[in-house]
Amino acid sequence: MKIFRKIERGLRGEVAATKVLLEMVRRSRTLLHRHRERAKLQELNREQAHLLPRFARLKPQELLTHFRARSNPHFFSGLSTFSTAALAKTLFLTEISALLTEAERILEHRWSLLGLGEQFFGKEIDWHRDPLSGKAWPREFYADIKLVRGDGSDARVVWELNRLAHLITLARAYSLTRDERFTAEFLQQVASWQEQNPFGVGVNWNCAMEVALRAMNLLGAFELFRHSPELTQQHLLRLLQIFDQHGTYIQQHLEFSHVATSNHYLTDVVGLFWLGLMLPEFSDAAMWREFSQREMLREMEKQILPNGADFEASTGYHRYVCELFLYSFILAQANGISMQKRYRQKLYTMLDYLAAYVRPDGRAPIIGDSDSGQVFPMHQHAADDHAYVLAIGAAVFDEPKFKLQGMVMPEDLFWILGEQGISRFKGLQTSAGRPSQAFNDAGTYLLRHKDLYLLFNASDTGANGRGSHGHNDALSIEVAACGRVFIVDPGTYVYTADLDERHRFRSTAYHSTVQIDGLEQNSTERNMPFVLGNEARPRLLFWEIGPELDQVAAEHYGYQRLEPGATHSRTIVMSKADRCWMITDDLKGKGEHLIGVRFHFASGLDVTVDSTGVVTARDNSQATAILVSALDLHATPSIEAAFNSSDYAKKEPSLRVCWRIQTGLPCVFRWLILPIAREDNELERLRLIERYV
Repeated sequence: MKIFRKIERGLRGEVAATKVLLEMVRRSRTLLHRHRERAKLQELNREQAHLLPRFARLKPQELLTHFRARSNPHFFSGLSTFSTAALAKTLFLTEISALLTEAERILEHRWSLLGLGEQFFGKEIDWHRDPLSGKAWPREFYADIKLVRGDGSDARVVWELNRLAHLITLARAYSLTRDERFTAEFLQQVASWQEQNPFGVGVNWNCAMEVALRAMNLLGAFELFRHSPELTQQHLLRLLQIFDQHGTYIQQHLEFSHVATSNHYLTDVVGLFWLGLMLPEFSDAAMWREFSQREMLREMEKQILPNGADFEASTGYHRYVCELFLYSFILAQANGISMQKRYRQKLYTMLDYLAAYVRPDGRAPIIGDSDSGQVFPMHQHAADDHAYVLAIGAAVFDEPKFKLQGMVMPEDLFWILGEQGISRFKGLQTSAGRPSQAFNDAGTYLLRHKDLYLLFNASDTGANGRGSHGHNDALSIEVAACGRVFIVDPGTYVYTADLDERHRFRSTAYHSTVQIDGLEQNSTERNMPFVLGNEARPRLLFWEIGPELDQVAAEHYGYQRLEPGATHSRTIVMSKADRCWMITDDLKGKGEHLIGVRFHFASGLDVTVDSTGVVTARDNSQATAILVSALDLHATPSIEAAFNSSDYAKKEPSLRVCWRIQTGLPCVFRWLILPIAREDNELERLRLIERYV
């Protein structure tokens, strides 16, 4: 019954009884497997890689010769030969200099991690120490480890360290310099990691997704280091054993559920696909490859909405899932595996959605959760940097509209697609600005005109109402103008390190929307950081675009839980001639209520309120600003301290304004959002407020 209660607690939305029963059976089998696995750990750690008979018969030296000389399978073009790596020196002089400096710092066991900045991991790296809290995770059987410990530690942070993405940096530095110090460091760190992380022991074996990402990064490093004379027979056998253990673990611990799958299960099968594709010498390689390709495409059908958005109501996870498919399709094509047209079209729509939500300043809004996760990272990109994925997509699809205005050719493009990718990207014309667009399936609506950008969020909690990465952000907005962002979604900050902060950053009060009586739009529980109710269920009321005005309206039902219930609808009209937006909040219901209306500003803005209650947020140069004016209220809003998080585990001070109104329902409030550009006459812009009043 304990299993049933866990499943019941995790259910949101409608789930067929048969699926619940199947899930109970699956979880019961998982428990039996863990019991047998626990008893066989020592045996499993003694086993060498399981190779096909013709490779198993080879002597270690012959096996080493084979891996050094093989020309198939093909990895990413920019990482496949040393001659193409040398070309990077002429194309990316500044970036390569930074890469080599970063590699030198890695030799000292110093590198950046998420939003924590550069960390020193000690003379002897402790792969179980969480850099965020300094706490060490226990070296116990993986299934015995509790991921929420209440001591400030965060599994997400220690997992990032153990994804071993920094080894790709060492490998690229080696391809450019042939400096064997980088090989020696790679081999030493791999040996150290295996010694501290025997199969099935420790938090780094707790999650198949993490095992998959680590395997993918190790495959990339191995592709370059396999040519090094420092790679001995013993080193090769160790690496092959690690790869085999990773593939076996993923296969036996797939994060599948009959109730719902997510980016975790998708990552599992993508990791298996890469292992099966790049290590055909393994006895299970063909099975891994065939199974994982089938499941990867099946998940693409399930997880990607018809308009191209990932179904988890998160731009951060959209970037991540887009990388999973994009890089896997590139690898498949390089090795003669063709994906059906409908799957390539699905990937195209994912990139098109990404291009649509990127702001005019080239950065992305952080809607829903973002843990700054990347797939096979060439280097660390901030959570709001999605343009590098678009650049690669532009070259893959030969699509000019993915090459945004002002886009700088990223170094990632070279390492993934090589010289041919660079040539294709350079040959593309830069796209014109995007118009207003509606993505009904995702609940994302973009009101855009030249430098004006407003994202209206009418998405549900994601994953068909069972989302774990959505926020209480129904009918919230993000606004950019005059070349910079002004009103933002504050981001994520952390997951399990601080449950209070976790819920603060995903709360209604931390988004630019309306709150009634302090109630959350969707129900939350402090001790369940990845469970969010789906009471709000936003619904589009209308969407219209025209030569002068673009407008959208939606409502949600999260406040029906009040007694008596209330409904919030929001209408946004963008005037292209006046370069402004008018927002109308219509609250339907009965009785007296406390209404809170908030607007969260980007960090670094100077926010003031004048005697008439008009809010002004200016950038540091004082050259551009945005005004927020309540058109029907004489109340003065309060300026409140808040935080924004542009990367996981990082937060920066910011300001927000809040109007608090005690009033009876129904009621209507209107707001004018008015950008002021450097060349504008500010007094003339202010007169617009009187006209709209």
